Amino acid sequence: MKYGFGVDLGGTTVKIAYFDENGTLLDKWEIPTVTKNNGSQILPDIAASVLNYLNEKNISRESLLGIGIGVPGPVDDDGNVNGCDNLGWGLFNIRRDLGQLTGLPVKAGNDANMAALGEVWKGGGSGCDSMVMATFGTGVGGGIVINGKPINGVHGTAGEIGHITVERDETERCSCGKYGCVEQYCSATGIVRLAKKRLALSDEDSILRSFRNLTCKDVFDSANQKDALAMEILEQVYVYMGQFLAAVCCVIDPEVVVLGGGVSRAGQPLLDGAKRYFDKFIFPEAKSTRFALASLGNDAGAYGAFKLILDKEKPSP
Repeated sequence: MKYGFGVDLGGTTVKIAYFDENGTLLDKWEIPTVTKNNGSQILPDIAASVLNYLNEKNISRESLLGIGIGVPGPVDDDGNVNGCDNLGWGLFNIRRDLGQLTGLPVKAGNDANMAALGEVWKGGGSGCDSMVMATFGTGVGGGIVINGKPINGVHGTAGEIGHITVERDETERCSCGKYGCVEQYCSATGIVRLAKKRLALSDEDSILRSFRNLTCKDVFDSANQKDALAMEILEQVYVYMGQFLAAVCCVIDPEVVVLGGGVSRAGQPLLDGAKRYFDKFIFPEAKSTRFALASLGNDAGAYGAFKLILDKEKPSP
């Protein structure tokens, strides 16, 4: 039996998981992400944590496939990181540098693509070879898996579906600097933004007016209570979701679309709403595309990172 590590590198914490080659998660833990000094300590900290674990558990290096790691920024197929602003990183090769620190084979990919790979392997897309994953949280992220492989693109930015323009007349700027991105309407913050704008333009009675600090969950809960204004707001959100997911799937033609992130906790109403408008906008022959909820939670990125190393021939450290 062979083993290995899946690492999900975030801006606050680094999630490290230890797997066997069948994809069984045997152990997991977290360490802080130290971003001071342009993130110079991040890789040494990861290496030290992995090596300490090997020593504590008396694990033989001969039994290890290596380390897969998901990075919150663009990464190409050769492991070149094209900058991670929230970590303070510039351009460098993470496959080489982490390999030198650990003496183990390393493969790397974008964190969203790793989460998608994890979900298609062991989560909501299990049993499929091709999948689009959309994550609706503070922002909108995405990952694309075709024939079992994550798509990175030339610049490592494939799967940035949250920044597809769906509203060309938008006057407020997205966090990316553009206007009218999906993220401005379908993220948790975007849904709250839509709700506040709708409340300001109307004097209609609504449960939403009773919340001092309105959240995305409040909008969904109010809609579940048949609040008319909340239902109208979510209907607008579903239009945007269906529209942009149909656009993506006209290009990708996946077997399944998996919805994740905090907004996906809304469950079946979210799936039904997005799929209803997806069917309206999608190429007719692709209406059979299945929609599912992500199921691996915060472990998805680690699963996908390990799958990356599992699928590859051993690269040199």
